[in-house]
Amino acid sequence: MTEKYHRAFGCYGIIGNKKDLVVIKKLGGPYINRYDLPGGSLEDGEGLNHALVREVKEETGLSVLDFHQIGVTSFRYPWDYEKWHFNQHICVFYEVTKTDGSLAAEVDQFEGQDALGAVRVSLDQLNLENSSPLVLKAKEYLLKRNSFSLADQTFQKWPILKKAVF
Repeated sequence: MTEKYHRAFGCYGIIGNKKDLVVIKKLGGPYINRYDLPGGSLEDGEGLNHALVREVKEETGLSVLDFHQIGVTSFRYPWDYEKWHFNQHICVFYEVTKTDGSLAAEVDQFEGQDALGAVRVSLDQLNLENSSPLVLKAKEYLLKRNSFSLADQTFQKWPILKKAVF
């Protein structure tokens, strides 16, 4: 592997069941205009669990009450960003089993916020044309219950959508 990769790291919550999944409407980055999982990067010195709880609240309006980590994997794909032409997105996945509050279709916008709001989408409507690889990993987990592959995924092409799917 001779390419130089930009690395992104974050914690992400799977809030769903065998029928549907809570997703955010993504406003930036390589998943712009797609559905993505609630979650994201850690603030300076922040713990993984705290980052998950904070990010889910900021992006969905839901308060996380109970969760457990299910695995870590990464996704690699071509993406032009600053001086890089490839991205490796390292993701810690959590199953969120209990929340409080109401799902927010619109969320507060501030510097660093990359979500427009959250919606619950039927699993059969989520696919590679409208979702991030994280959402597809969550869908697979919900459908295959208790099965989380730790294998990294590489995409030879990653189209950046010009128009929103939501």
